[in-house]
Amino acid sequence: MQKRLRILTFATAGAVICTAGFIPSVSQAAGNGDREEKGSYAETHGLTADDVKNINALNESALPPSAGPSFRAPGSTDDRETPPAEPLERMPDAYRAYGGRATTVINNYIRKWQQVYSHRDGKKQQMTEEQREKLSYGCVGVTWVNSGPYPTNKLAFAFFDENKYKSDLKNTSPRRDETRAEFEGRIAKDSFDEGKGFKRARDVASLLNKALESAHDEGTYIGNLKTELTNSNDALLQEDSRSNFYSALRNTPSFKERDGGNYDPSRMKAVIYSKHFWSGQNQQGSSDKRKYGDPNAFRPDQRTGLVDMSKDRSIPRSPANPGESWVNFDYGWFGAQTEADADKTVWTHGDHYHSPNSGLGPMHVYESKFRNWSAGYADFDRGTYMITFIPKSWNTAPAKVLQGWP
Repeated sequence: MQKRLRILTFATAGAVICTAGFIPSVSQAAGNGDREEKGSYAETHGLTADDVKNINALNESALPPSAGPSFRAPGSTDDRETPPAEPLERMPDAYRAYGGRATTVINNYIRKWQQVYSHRDGKKQQMTEEQREKLSYGCVGVTWVNSGPYPTNKLAFAFFDENKYKSDLKNTSPRRDETRAEFEGRIAKDSFDEGKGFKRARDVASLLNKALESAHDEGTYIGNLKTELTNSNDALLQEDSRSNFYSALRNTPSFKERDGGNYDPSRMKAVIYSKHFWSGQNQQGSSDKRKYGDPNAFRPDQRTGLVDMSKDRSIPRSPANPGESWVNFDYGWFGAQTEADADKTVWTHGDHYHSPNSGLGPMHVYESKFRNWSAGYADFDRGTYMITFIPKSWNTAPAKVLQGWP
């Protein structure tokens, strides 16, 4: 990309930014054929390269050690604040809706969460200080507070059109001034279809939930799961018994907790969230791949749709031109909505961590329609759809999600 960022004075040192984004047109669909390229988050919002360096460093501090390297940029300051408690009975104000997105401040999201998403065994719960602390991290925090213990990103799905990729490589040519590496990276990105990746994750989550229904121990759950996979002729049946797919429930912390699953699979349910990130994360590999994307990285298995996320270190895209800088990831929470039309589903995410006393200001929470969420930014060339497990008694994933507040 031949882009130079505007150099503006912007007080963002110590601010974690996730991609807040702008509203795509209807043509900015999830499918590869309709997706329009958006600029970088930094360019859109007038951030300097130093701003983004601090942002990404502090973004990493939100992740547990197992999710990626933790580092801090020189001179960066964590001025994140935990938002105050909100009265349990206080009703939220309406979100500000525009296009495919509705937005509100973090305090109002807490009020909505307490009214709609907080229920445990049918009773509303006030968001605890620990939960508000997690939420304050921005896009990561929204997924974190709804999933309980931090998601491990291990059970990920995507769709890659291998035939389209090969055909486009063979039958099209690089654009003017486009390098071969940039061309191959672009063709690979355009061969991913987030709509189909999301559908695959939903279909698998449905099979998992059927297997959980009457299973009171792990052995029964695995047996039920293999029956469901056999009945649907699903290639996941052939996964190794030690794979992430079969061990995902066992490795979910809340499954083991007394007030969670308490080792009873029937008390759990499979839900979905999403992560957008950059493919070129091999720091020992080609610099061109770090700049323009690695066509072979983070591709799903063609049979199962599973994506090996073990090499995801949340490393951002490297600049190809002076002034470029890129955000390292974005998370979106889906839960267990049952809306059949993907375009009508709602994805909850955030813009930046909560820093009300800095130039950045308070965190905002977004509820985006799928086309808006999946459009992404130039910062990302991969969108995966993850399955995790939460106790059935939690209502952080209601079947019907209304955008904003009626």
